[in-house]
Amino acid sequence: MSETAQKMRRIRSFVLRTGRMTEGQKRAYDLHWPSKGLELKNGAIVLPEVFGRDAPVVLEIGFGMGDSLAQMAAAEPDKDFIGVEVHSPGVGRLMHLIDESGIENLRAYCDDAVEVLEQCIADNSLSRVQIYFPDPWHKKRHHKRRLVQPEFVQLLRRKLKPGGVIHLATDWENYAEHMMLVMSGAEGFRNTQGEGAFAPRPDYRPVTKFEKRGERLGHGVWDLLFEKTAD
Repeated sequence: MSETAQKMRRIRSFVLRTGRMTEGQKRAYDLHWPSKGLELKNGAIVLPEVFGRDAPVVLEIGFGMGDSLAQMAAAEPDKDFIGVEVHSPGVGRLMHLIDESGIENLRAYCDDAVEVLEQCIADNSLSRVQIYFPDPWHKKRHHKRRLVQPEFVQLLRRKLKPGGVIHLATDWENYAEHMMLVMSGAEGFRNTQGEGAFAPRPDYRPVTKFEKRGERLGHGVWDLLFEKTAD
């Protein structure tokens, strides 16, 4: 285990949640996991071998029930997508969406993202990393548990190609401010919108049902787009 991974061992990319797949999710999982699932235990992957081609690769951390990730993969067939999620019903749901829409450019891990990044993803290989609506850990005493921290951002930087982008989104203003502080101080990145500026939602990020509900209740959403400038 690398020194970076040891430092981040107390920061997980998730809160472990248990749950049972529906019959439909389990059926889709059993059908598609052998071809669309990736396993941490298998170690480092070679992306062109995984997808059968050389194309830009987008990695999403914490895709929830998978609706927006599946929508993005279907809308951008020129890119390949990898989702990382530990909630097995969400992974089962994603397999169902893959089956329903015939999506070929999408793979998934059911593991912790820190370990997947450290053990499976090559340096300088990703075109975009996206983290949408991560757990905000809104109580001040829990802020240290937030995923977006300086050490984690530097791990992402290693995995991104030069010019690759970290795309973050949250509906918690305090977490948005925290993200902006961390990213603005991160070595090797520049804010694509200018210093301290949040980004308009890119067309490629779907508006989720959760987000629409928040908008009706008057909640804001903040997007951040930071580009890797150097190794």
